[in-house]
Amino acid sequence: MEKIRENVAGIDIGAKEVFVYVEGQGVKSFLTFTEDMVALVQFLISHNVETVAMEATGVYWNILYELIEEAGIDVWLVDGRETKQVPGRKTDVKDCQWIHELHSHGLLKRCFVAKDDIKELRSYQRLREDHIESASMHINHMQKALTQMNIRLKEVISQLHGVSGLKVIEAILKGERDKEVLLKLCDTRIIKNKKAEVIKALNGKYTKAGLFALQQAFDAYNFYQKQIAQCDQEIEKIIHRMGKGSKDNDLGQKRKPIRHNKPNVKDLGANMLDIFDGKDATVISGITDYTWMQLLSETGADLKRWPTQKHFTSWLGLAPGQHWSGKKRYNKRKQGRPKAGQIFREIAQSLINSKNIALGAFGRKLRAKKGPSKAIKAMARKLAELYWKVMVNGIKYVELGIKNYEEMLLSKKRKTFERLAKELNYQVSALQSVT
Repeated sequence: MEKIRENVAGIDIGAKEVFVYVEGQGVKSFLTFTEDMVALVQFLISHNVETVAMEATGVYWNILYELIEEAGIDVWLVDGRETKQVPGRKTDVKDCQWIHELHSHGLLKRCFVAKDDIKELRSYQRLREDHIESASMHINHMQKALTQMNIRLKEVISQLHGVSGLKVIEAILKGERDKEVLLKLCDTRIIKNKKAEVIKALNGKYTKAGLFALQQAFDAYNFYQKQIAQCDQEIEKIIHRMGKGSKDNDLGQKRKPIRHNKPNVKDLGANMLDIFDGKDATVISGITDYTWMQLLSETGADLKRWPTQKHFTSWLGLAPGQHWSGKKRYNKRKQGRPKAGQIFREIAQSLINSKNIALGAFGRKLRAKKGPSKAIKAMARKLAELYWKVMVNGIKYVELGIKNYEEMLLSKKRKTFERLAKELNYQVSALQSVT
């Protein structure tokens, strides 16, 4: 094969050493300390390297990538699954040579690497999601501690970590045992509709070990809530810096409600609109300002880097793969799920049982035929295509509802039926209604 790139270097990154191959210079190794990485960059410059390919190995690549980029060298971050070595030839030395060979012949694809504000936003947003996951683990610990003392609060209150549940737990930890007093800490609707059930649920057997476990879980949950609040403060600074500091009140209409894990970011919707030049992704079913912000942190504000919606859905891991051998097609599961694609899957999961949205009806129809996993993936792909079209082409999306979707399906069936009747030389006539 003909080489299409000259002055190329291949880099294999490890935890302790970095191996570099430049054609004609052999393989050089450098330690992963900052001064050694600076020396590596100087080595590349001294040998007139114009472009570098390196694997996305954990977080080890971050600093080296920035140093090489700052030196004015075109650096490609590539997926490690695309640089697999021939079996029996797997060493760090041979890996960097193989990466060099693939890059020289143009056989590698560049990964998307976030820049500046997007990179910082992604860091805070992913950290926030980690804290949410950790906090949910301690909610389970609180439930377990209460159940061990046979306090069945989670059976009568929808959310133990809601305002009422946390007030009751805090009072129990402070020594309150009177069920009537604990009941009064609950919301008025709970008192009105579930008074007897709450009284019975609070009639447990308190133990020293159970209260200790409850205190530990309660303190840990509150700790992560503080961590989430700090992340929200940093996210707000970046969103306002990227936007123009507009106010939600100036938009003239209310934004979609955010029902779960709502970030404490002022004027989020208005600033998101400014970042995307007035294009509003929340017109798409299931996308709120929060999920839109999550997508911004993963895909950036410029979706034109993907030439078509097909390129975009393929990068998200939502496009169907091609695995043919002879006349047989194999259903092979792709390895890894990009974070942005997972966000679209979560949105699709929330829509599949919706009663008024056409995409939900489409998902339920496909779920009955192909199963839930394929239905979710197909819905996520449709959402991703809509998102690309709204953000790139500026199309005006309007949700027409299930009724229009059913009428469209009926129209397709009618056309198919009429075509088959014509092929079989049958005449189709509408039935007259009998009065």
